[in-house]
Amino acid sequence: MLELLSHDDVTEIRLNRPPVNALNPALVRELSDTIARQTAEGARALVLSGRPGLFSAGLDVPELLDLDEEGMRSFWKDLFGLLERIAASPVPIVTALTGHSPAGGTVIALYADYRIQAEGDFRLGLNEVQVGLVVPPVIHQALVRLIGPYAAERHLVAGEMIPASRALEIGLIDEIVPAEQVVEKAVAWCRRHLALPRRAMQTTRALCRADLVGSFEDGKALDVDGFVRGWFSDETQATMRALVERLKKNA
Repeated sequence: MLELLSHDDVTEIRLNRPPVNALNPALVRELSDTIARQTAEGARALVLSGRPGLFSAGLDVPELLDLDEEGMRSFWKDLFGLLERIAASPVPIVTALTGHSPAGGTVIALYADYRIQAEGDFRLGLNEVQVGLVVPPVIHQALVRLIGPYAAERHLVAGEMIPASRALEIGLIDEIVPAEQVVEKAVAWCRRHLALPRRAMQTTRALCRADLVGSFEDGKALDVDGFVRGWFSDETQATMRALVERLKKNA
């Protein structure tokens, strides 16, 4: 489900779970474990990428709908574990958004150091409201940290996918580059930072990201039980099952 590509002291972790790199329990665990292993084995920076045209389509709703409450609770804890691992990574992490990146794909990018988007007719954003879900407080906090409270309110309440150009305007991504250069530019960003005095860069980076890491220490901000209750509510279940049926018809 993942491919590892070496760019000297920068490791690219490429999502490779056909057809759309959807986030299921196995992929979330593997990505989290791989990030931990690569940093432990000496990678000085990481780039997270996807296939051309698509970074990740977000949660694997059809598979997750088959989970019971305990299974869903376990998945959500693992997802928070992945996000915390990215936030607290001892080395810089850049997301090379190689195409569309709805919902969970955008969530992963929130916790990276930097976000580079492929140029093209691609959309991203947190569209949870559209499928009957409520974004947990810890993810809301990360969005507010990145784009500010009012822009975050307008984005989350509407639940709309937005064009990459609009995402750049509001600060949801940092750059848009030609699609064939997105990984190359991500690696270059890493190398520029690795060229800085190492202790000063790492210590300053940790200082600046302390609030992002600290948000995972607040159980109320995680609100796993609240999310699980919402997931199994009649309204949310009906909305998501209708979504799955539409996806099947369009397949």
